[in-house]
Amino acid sequence: MVAELGSADQPLPRRAARVLLLDADGRLLLFRGTDPGRPGSRYWFTPGGGLEPGETMVEGAIREVREETGLGLTPAELGEPVWHNTVDFPFDLRWYRQEQDFFLVRVASWEVTMVGFDAEELRSIDTFHWWPLADLESTAEEVHPPGLAGLVRGIVGP
Repeated sequence: MVAELGSADQPLPRRAARVLLLDADGRLLLFRGTDPGRPGSRYWFTPGGGLEPGETMVEGAIREVREETGLGLTPAELGEPVWHNTVDFPFDLRWYRQEQDFFLVRVASWEVTMVGFDAEELRSIDTFHWWPLADLESTAEEVHPPGLAGLVRGIVGP
């Protein structure tokens, strides 16, 4: 049963689409979450999440952004992935190995609405914040992926 739940030695495979959502002021939208399996944990992360069966990265990114922010995007607005990585992480007493593509989307501004959250998101995400990259670089708070501000600067320039 341990393999079904995933372990640090045998994490469950997962594919995810994530979105670097930047506003006109160059601020990056992040959500603050907690891991129900690690009480007291707090970390910031980009919109996005796991793909549903048969879903492409583009379809998953569009769905996740709509559910998590209320923003409707087209494939043309989303474009191509700008970065890819693989990360191992625990969540709710399970270990995952997540292959994820990141997309960059710029908006003039956006009033985030979290009304599309599912039950898991409702119990693990408590707020969002539009982060200036300088603040993101200097924060002592946990941010995923590590070095996110530098990654964004490398993609969009200084």
